[in-house]
Amino acid sequence: MMAQALLDIVGLSKRFGGFVALDGVDLNVKQGERLGLIGPNGSGKSTLVNCICGTLHNEGGSVKFDGKKIDGLIAHQRTRLGLARSFQLPRPFVGLSIADNLRVPLIYTVHAREGRRFTRAEMEDHCGEFLRLVGLADKAKKFPRDLSMVELRKLELARAMAAEPKLLIADEAMAGLSHSEVDDILALLARLSERGITIILIEHIMRAVMAFSQRVAVLVSGKKIADGLPQDVMRDPEVERAYLGQ
Repeated sequence: MMAQALLDIVGLSKRFGGFVALDGVDLNVKQGERLGLIGPNGSGKSTLVNCICGTLHNEGGSVKFDGKKIDGLIAHQRTRLGLARSFQLPRPFVGLSIADNLRVPLIYTVHAREGRRFTRAEMEDHCGEFLRLVGLADKAKKFPRDLSMVELRKLELARAMAAEPKLLIADEAMAGLSHSEVDDILALLARLSERGITIILIEHIMRAVMAFSQRVAVLVSGKKIADGLPQDVMRDPEVERAYLGQ
């Protein structure tokens, strides 16, 4: 039995004045899948993610999530349905401790979704679980300014995971990291996948994309030009010309 599509995008289009940022993009992501989304700068990846998450609204096409059409829903409503993202540039609450940075999505997303409030003990358990998951348990009382770049990336992923999503979009979570730090983030994403989280990885580091992804989709100039097994996609002549410059 084939896995059901958790995310189903049909004919998605977005314009900024006379500039076509997305031109009829079709994309689906199955429950539990690990999808790599690649393309050169300006290809439309960020616009696509913003249309999926509700930061931008598409002019054409539709987005279905978990069987429900979500066009018109604003960002926090989509988050409460189970859509979460991390940002390329970490955006922690700098005046809050690491643990408090996780309490915010727990309160404003999970509480609202479930219609109940966690007890203090439950809140501590949840925060501790996610901090252990990303390797920051010993930093709970510290502040974002005390963290290294790779730790900030881990905190960004932990904050997304604290919303208990069904789908996580990881936007260039490895940019600027060393080889070993990239491996740390890959291992973390693998652990999240093992928990049943569906993941879209947007990344320019091709070894990371190839190591993590079960399937790769390629955007160029607002259009999807390839979608399939990673090794097949990277051998596609159009992908080589448009993305790899070969």
